[in-house]
This record gives sequence, C-alpha cells and structure tokens, in this order.
Amino acid sequence: MTLVRAADAAAIEDAAARLARGEPVVFPTETVYGIGADAANRDAVAAVYRIKQRPSGHPLIVHVLDGASAQRWAEWSRRAQRLTEAFWPGPLTLILKRAPDAPAWACGQESTIGLRAPAHPVARALLHAFARHGGAGIAAPSANRFGRISPTRAEHVVEDLGEDAPLILDGGPCEVGVESTIVDLSRGRPVLLRPGGIPVSQLAAVLGEQVLERDAHAPRVSGTLDSHYAPLTPVEMVDADEVPGRVAQLRAEGRRVALWARSVPTSIADVGFAMARDARTTAHELYDTLRRLDRSGCDRIVIERVPRTPEWRAVGDRLRRAAAAGR
Repeated sequence: MTLVRAADAAAIEDAAARLARGEPVVFPTETVYGIGADAANRDAVAAVYRIKQRPSGHPLIVHVLDGASAQRWAEWSRRAQRLTEAFWPGPLTLILKRAPDAPAWACGQESTIGLRAPAHPVARALLHAFARHGGAGIAAPSANRFGRISPTRAEHVVEDLGEDAPLILDGGPCEVGVESTIVDLSRGRPVLLRPGGIPVSQLAAVLGEQVLERDAHAPRVSGTLDSHYAPLTPVEMVDADEVPGRVAQLRAEGRRVALWARSVPTSIADVGFAMARDARTTAHELYDTLRRLDRSGCDRIVIERVPRTPEWRAVGDRLRRAAAAGR
C-alpha cells in the first residue's frame, strides 16, 4: 500500500533514512514532485529507472544543497559560480562535465551531469537530513511514468505510480508547476536546453553574454524528447481564431472534445476549462489541468495556442511536447 505522509520533521527523517538504505522516496520541489534515490548508489538509482519505466540512457538530475556540494559531482566553472550565486536554490539545472570520480549511472552514461539545488523547504530539509546520513546528492526525475504528465501534487504521484510508489512526502501543490530551466555549460558557451521557471534574459544578464539555442551536438538531458509530458488522450494545439471551427469539426465527427482556452468560450466544447491570462498562473496550473482534461472522458483535447513571447516559452514548450504524442 502506498504510504503518503505529511512532510513534517519525523516524515522527512524517515525519508532520509530510507534514502541512506538505498530506497527511493518521493518528495516535492518548487517545480514538480520527484522520485529520488541516493545518487551514489547504483542499485537505488536503478530502482528509480525501473519504477518510472524510464530508458536507462535518459539522464537524471542530481539534487544538491548548494554550489559547494555540487562540486562533488562536476567540474566547476566561473559561469556555474555566477549562475548558482544568482539562482540557487531555485528552478535552474546546470549541465556540467562530470567529475572523474562521479558515478555515471544517474547520467545515462553521459560525460556530463545535471545538477540543481531545489528551493522547496521540504526538498531542502530532506537534503539536509540525508547529508546527516552521509548522503551527497539525490538523483530525481519527475515522479510519474516516463513520458506522461508530470505531478505537481502528491495525489498525482499516487494516480501515476499506484502500488509502485515508494514513500511520498506530501508538501502540497508545487509553486512553479513546470520543470527547471536547463542550461548547458559543458561546451564553452552557455546553451539553453530546456526553458523553465527562469527566463533566458535573466540568465544572460547574470552571465554577461548571450545564451545560445539548443544545437545538434547538445548532450542528452532530462525532459527534452519531442514527445513528453503527454496525456493519454490525444492533444491538439490550435490558434485562437481557429479553435471554434476545429471544435465544431471534431464534434461533427462524433468526437467528444475537452477544451482549454484563454480567449474562446469553453462552452463550445463538451468539457471546458478557462486558461489564466498570465503565464505564471498557467504554468502553476498546467499539469493539474492536463490531468483533469485527460480524465474528462473526451476523445480529443484541444488547447488554444499560447502566445509566442518569452514569458510563455516554458508553457508553450511543454504543450508542444504533450501534443506531439498524438500526431
């Protein structure tokens, strides 16, 4: 039976002890809930891959307390120092050259490693407690089946993983709601690999240089497959002026339609949810809403395309990948 515990001091200590014994646990971060294990324990990391049904070549992110503890895992740099001083703890993952003695099993055998210092108080308390047990980092992807909708509430984890879920620390809904920004610092110039909670403009301002776009030689990192974050129900992204016609067409074909829209009345569909007008609120509500749409019993999910502006980039990225699964 899945054990869900309010994330008080006793539960956090229990979770840290489990990590030290090589068991996985689920914990909240400010972005999404993660299923984590001792990053230095090969068998523990393998259990995370197995529960998540994640391909072994798809790297995890190692969660650490701060820049000092990150240097146990990676070759440090001036750029890394600047970014961690500005944005850690927070929703920023750095891709760095893996230290020679750092284990490769959490990295998909890549020569690089992803590192992040989460800001959520439960995640930080867990890292502190794990350190008292001798732990140096927690390798943790999102706590859902591979490729499916990320969890931002404890009940989402239970919904996805069922009896396979280990101990879940319930810290309430995640504040940010989309995964971390990922920046590659392993190849000389900073490169954005995944948009997230920290805009590129802020990264560039701190670094004093342009952050380049992803290229064909980028290392493999978490959450960047073309199809990802996907409901079981097929998803379509549709421009606002085309939504009414597309919904009408699908319903004329005998399909039940679930709609999530900002500027179109949702009453035109069988099931409808209104999208927030601002990107931050939409990001916070994104995965919970996708799950509600998926549970609606409809045959197709239609989502009004979000603005192509910097503040909407992370939401647009996740929706594009969610829709790719239905093509």
